Amino acid sequence: MSSAPARPPTPQEAASIIVARDAVAGLEVLLLQRHPKSRFSPGAFAFPGGRLEAADAAPGIEARCRGLGRGEAAKQLPDVKPPERAIGFWVTALRELFEEAGMLLAYGPDARPLSAASLEDLRVERTRSREDSAAFGRLLTERHLALATDHVGYWAHWITPEERPIRYDTRFFVAAAWVDQIAEPDGLEMVAARWIRPVDALAGHAASELVLPLPTQRILASLAEHGDVGAILRAAGDRDIRSIRPRIIRDASGERILLPDDPDWF
Repeated sequence: MSSAPARPPTPQEAASIIVARDAVAGLEVLLLQRHPKSRFSPGAFAFPGGRLEAADAAPGIEARCRGLGRGEAAKQLPDVKPPERAIGFWVTALRELFEEAGMLLAYGPDARPLSAASLEDLRVERTRSREDSAAFGRLLTERHLALATDHVGYWAHWITPEERPIRYDTRFFVAAAWVDQIAEPDGLEMVAARWIRPVDALAGHAASELVLPLPTQRILASLAEHGDVGAILRAAGDRDIRSIRPRIIRDASGERILLPDDPDWF
């Protein structure tokens, strides 16, 4: 008696953020290296990000988001249900950047971007946020901070293949780095940080010098088409974003990954 095929695991909603800066050599983006014992893409370099938590879209969070309301967020992510949850993806991306890299793209009580000196006072809060995602919203409220969602653009949407045991439904966002904030990996989920040009990261992957997940590879290639951060942020507003869900075929020759534009994709 044959058994029915196993149902693929439901992907967890997640958000990731591409932090970019203009350097002497050209456009650079921040990549973090995952812990070698990570359950998902161990040792790989990827953009900061993680799972959407209920607290990220909790009532009142929109008051901590500069220039982005629930209605506008829902308009940009029309497939998120119920629509009032959409704003949580922006919050998740910025929260994960704070937790994993120690960078907080937010405005202080004086409406100016947070400086590196200001972040020195938030080390304890960073630890608390990793332990309890709701602590991030409390931090924003208690310190009278506003997330810089007015300078965060929606860039891509990738869903892990059904054939993988751990799956994510991830929205990718882009933002400019604050001038003097420094990336400091948490040492737990992320063990190293690199500012690197997209073309150099792709070349390093091709030379087996660093591991890049497929979504990271494709997003880096799309970023390389733009000369500076300003161009990327302008492009974000005009992108026609469609979800990309690769499929995996395994046969005697090994494993093949198919993308929606491939003729054999199903």
